[in-house]
Amino acid sequence: MYHKIKNIILILFLIFSSTIYPQTKLLSWNIENLGKSKSAAAITFMAQTMKNYDIIAIQEVVAGYGGSPAVATLASELNTTGEKWDYTISNPTSSSAYKTERYAYIWKTKSVTKIGRAWLEKKYNLQIDREPYYCTFEYKSKQFTVVNFHAITKSKQPETEIKYFKFLPAQYPTLNLLFAGDFNCPQSHTVFNPLKKMGYQSILVNQKTSLKKKCSINECLASEFDNVFYDPRKVNNLQSGVIPFYKKFNTMQEARKISDHLPIWFEFSLN
Repeated sequence: MYHKIKNIILILFLIFSSTIYPQTKLLSWNIENLGKSKSAAAITFMAQTMKNYDIIAIQEVVAGYGGSPAVATLASELNTTGEKWDYTISNPTSSSAYKTERYAYIWKTKSVTKIGRAWLEKKYNLQIDREPYYCTFEYKSKQFTVVNFHAITKSKQPETEIKYFKFLPAQYPTLNLLFAGDFNCPQSHTVFNPLKKMGYQSILVNQKTSLKKKCSINECLASEFDNVFYDPRKVNNLQSGVIPFYKKFNTMQEARKISDHLPIWFEFSLN
């Protein structure tokens, strides 16, 4: 009985908050090697997975031939789902020592408006191999800026570049920053302490987001890498979670043709 009452209260709160506070839904997804290797069926599956969200932040778009067309095809597929979508793609990241990539944003035009041009971070592009890609959006006259990021792999010590994130709020003092992406590092790592001391919180805690190659005793997820960090003084966390898309496939090998990471999502309102 208690749990039923609790659920009813939660539902009423969500309905109330949706009518009083402007809210939007962000989905962040490291889509492994998004490029010409993705089949038409894979693109359709991605679009069906994304269609109920307002903004999609994508990491690991192939920098060479095939990456940008794949994003365009994905946006076109989303346009067949009943809503109008637009997109922007970054230039290749400036890394010469590691794997250069592109980032992308796709957004539902009736839900949010893109403000100005998106840009790659220039100040720390020598310290951060795949420098973050920023894009500012407006929702119901309120603005926020997503900082889309894909860190170097765990073996290369991603904390050596994540440590520069503590300087970004001061570098962009007028922007409401949401740090989203694949950090290749759990939110519990001490490298995030400076952001946390500023008040930033992660939407996910102790939630694994990368896929194993094979499930082991019903455990199919490997590491706690993907997340979104937000400032609760400016952003209200209404709901968040992951999409375990792999459960729709018979094998992990088939699922990993889509990606080796789960999409993560964040529904929020702006103060």
